[in-house]
Amino acid sequence: RGHNIAITQSMELSKYHLVLNPDITFAPGVLEDIYDFMEQNPDVGQLMPKVYYSTGELQKLCKLLPNPLDLIGRRFLIGLKWIKKRNEQYELSHFSYDKILDIPNLSGCFMFLRTDILKEVGGFDTRFFMYLEDFDLTRRIHRISRTIFYPCVSVIHEFNKGSYSNFTLLWRHIVSAVKYFFKWGWVFDEERKKFNKKVLSQL
Repeated sequence: RGHNIAITQSMELSKYHLVLNPDITFAPGVLEDIYDFMEQNPDVGQLMPKVYYSTGELQKLCKLLPNPLDLIGRRFLIGLKWIKKRNEQYELSHFSYDKILDIPNLSGCFMFLRTDILKEVGGFDTRFFMYLEDFDLTRRIHRISRTIFYPCVSVIHEFNKGSYSNFTLLWRHIVSAVKYFFKWGWVFDEERKKFNKKVLSQL
């Protein structure tokens, strides 16, 4: 809800809006580079740069749109061989992160957004709290504009999987996932199939 207040105000003040986690840092010039790219590519509605842990390890944040088994499997059944293989596809584990890629599911830690597109889709769906709100917003933007991973600049993210160590956060994650699948479809989701097939064809 707080982000939506800022988004509403920025729509009348700026061509772009940045949603940024407080644990993100980046070097001077990163925003200028992204701004220039967005100016030259008006078909792009949302951009996420390359993201690293503070250790220098790459965070693989480009993902397919999930179905329920993807989220359940990677959280509770990852020890099963076939679940692990399925999770590798969901997380696009074999993507080299060295080229621009159109992705319908981008992390909310760094969302550089075109405000004209936000006017069309609205802001975050307030039914979600803390989890899957970024899945939902990126998917809605992807319907009408490009949502891309942009590898030419990078940021540092002090990422902490809170729901893996805190039951309250895990419960919120589960509740958000249930709301997401009630909104978009549990088993039958033709748009998910179409978007994911297009992503895999780019690799």
